Amino acid sequence: MRYSFRLAELLGHVPDPRKRPGTIKAIVDYTGLDRHQVAALLKNEVKYIPMHALSRLCDYLIENGHASGDQLPGALFAVEPEHFWELLARRRRLEMCLGVRRGEEDEWPEGAWVVASDSVLLGELLNGVSTLGGTAMYVQRGKEGGSSHASQLVPHPEHLKQSLVWSPGQMPRDVVVTRAREVYDAFSSAGSDQALICVGSMKSNPVAELVLANAFGCDPFVAVDDVPQPHHRACPFFLRYRVDDPHPPSCAGGTRLSQDDKSSAPGIYFEDKGHVWRYCGWDKPEHDTAFVFYMHRESQGRLEMVLGGFSGRATRLLAKTLSSGAEGFWPPIYSRHGIQVGAFIVKYTFSSEEAHQPDLLQTDLIAGTTIIPLEQQVIARRLEATAAGERL
Repeated sequence: MRYSFRLAELLGHVPDPRKRPGTIKAIVDYTGLDRHQVAALLKNEVKYIPMHALSRLCDYLIENGHASGDQLPGALFAVEPEHFWELLARRRRLEMCLGVRRGEEDEWPEGAWVVASDSVLLGELLNGVSTLGGTAMYVQRGKEGGSSHASQLVPHPEHLKQSLVWSPGQMPRDVVVTRAREVYDAFSSAGSDQALICVGSMKSNPVAELVLANAFGCDPFVAVDDVPQPHHRACPFFLRYRVDDPHPPSCAGGTRLSQDDKSSAPGIYFEDKGHVWRYCGWDKPEHDTAFVFYMHRESQGRLEMVLGGFSGRATRLLAKTLSSGAEGFWPPIYSRHGIQVGAFIVKYTFSSEEAHQPDLLQTDLIAGTTIIPLEQQVIARRLEATAAGERL
């Protein structure tokens, strides 16, 4: 069992220097602790903490109204997840966000609907969170049998919320963006110990764009197809739209990878070592692709996730992958400075027989599945540039 230190969460401390005026200095002045030690505590980067330091921090929190005496020191510690489903289930508040489309003109707004593939993926996410991917029953049996698991409680969210936003192209762009920002800002201001899961890519869910832009320090809803070279992209993966896809301006999607890129194949591209970008294609009926991205700010108790398929078929396949192989998305590929990041591309390959399986309403599609984690240094380069306020 692994614990994290929740000082930043209790203080409402965020990494952005513009939003943390004097936090470290105030703690140093009150407690007498070293400035670097306080900074490390806020980032959840210390291996141990002396008792006198813990005592002074508790005094500071009580004195300034951040916690009461009967909550401390316990409120400073939280159990951290050890597998993918626990990452979601240990959040006190879990919000699921989906994009919706308009019905026929005479049915609107009552006729707004969710794409079937997104609904399948949402159902699998709820199933995984509630059952820990099918392992919750074993924890429960351990409790009943008086085994070593007897003291464990099955983690689960105390509050579940669902949010709906307009998919791109379904309403005027300003309406789509305004609604997305309302949902994201409400989540961001709701406190700590929470998770936001965006079902679908930026093609169907504009809140996904806000999550990715915030993670990598770039402007949301702004196309960057004119970057000189692919490695100048802030987001380490790129969805090249099909001709008949929605084409919302995006930091992670578009029609051209860069100015010097001559390829035009739709699908997902991602950066590998040495600034080399690889292609994971959409070539119906032989290939399809999906992605999973999450950022867990341990010290702030905040998790944001985006996941979806390049096509509806890939979205349903991703639901099946989560059902049978969610361990492929764990552990995170990056873990430093109180932040954990998971970024994975999922490649689906069909045999000649599988390629022609009737799949319109099928949720148990068969395909060869390869989960490709992005390189740790690819994420590190971008997060370090973001922390330094630099552009790639």
